[in-house]
Amino acid sequence: MKVLVQRVKKAACYLDHSLFSKIEGGLLLYVSFHHTDDASLIPKMAHKVVNLRIFEDQAGKMNRSLIDVKGEILSISQFTLEASTAKGHRPSFTEALEPDKASLYYDYFNDALKKLAVPVKTGDFGGYMAIESINDGPVTVLLERRLSHDS
Repeated sequence: MKVLVQRVKKAACYLDHSLFSKIEGGLLLYVSFHHTDDASLIPKMAHKVVNLRIFEDQAGKMNRSLIDVKGEILSISQFTLEASTAKGHRPSFTEALEPDKASLYYDYFNDALKKLAVPVKTGDFGGYMAIESINDGPVTVLLERRLSHDS
């Protein structure tokens, strides 16, 4: 599972040139699932996202979380994060989780975020979307979690 996290002043998702969802400040998430992922990763990743300390405190240090700043989340499904570019110039997406299961995981992830008491807006899974954002900083962090066969 990968989540590309962007700290934003605002972000919006448009479908067919119409506003679908928007936030006024917080985190824009691009979320993907690898074909080897399972649902056990989701609660851990949700916890990591909402507690990630990438907002500035009064001293200007990144020391505050989304919960601390009472921010919102705009969560966008983004299977292209699983692209393999090892061969040639055309990305391969065979590593991405199949769409039916990925849709369930995406919904589960968004529900897990909501259970952590943060407002969550979403995009349209599998839909063609236009995403607009104003990055804050800019601050962008890639979170990645794979199943551990050791635990």
